[in-house]
Amino acid sequence: MTAASLSLLLFAVATAATGQVLLKHGMQLATEKATAGKGSLAINAATSPWVLLGLTVFAISALAWLTTLSRLPLSIAYPFNALGYLAILTASVVLLDERANIWTWVGTLCVVGGLVIVVVTKPT
Repeated sequence: MTAASLSLLLFAVATAATGQVLLKHGMQLATEKATAGKGSLAINAATSPWVLLGLTVFAISALAWLTTLSRLPLSIAYPFNALGYLAILTASVVLLDERANIWTWVGTLCVVGGLVIVVVTKPT
């Protein structure tokens, strides 16, 4: 794997995670507005700058992912999505004030550990 391919792969994973966090934040705000009687959830979501930004970032991640898949085997690229789990879990706790128990962290770290195994072992 070249440095350029690795960089693109990490960019794809990071932007996908960022897009998900932006979408969640936008949907929280849209739900609050709808609950307060200020329009429907669908309209609030469709007009939310956070949701629109999240969709845009997620679309950029999809393009980066497609480019990554043109350069790397899926069996190597796909396990890197484990980093996205870790990033989303961390962001949801730090930025979105969500709670995660110890087992959620342990499970996520086990998945990331699997990524490490895939990366450091070479196919025979």
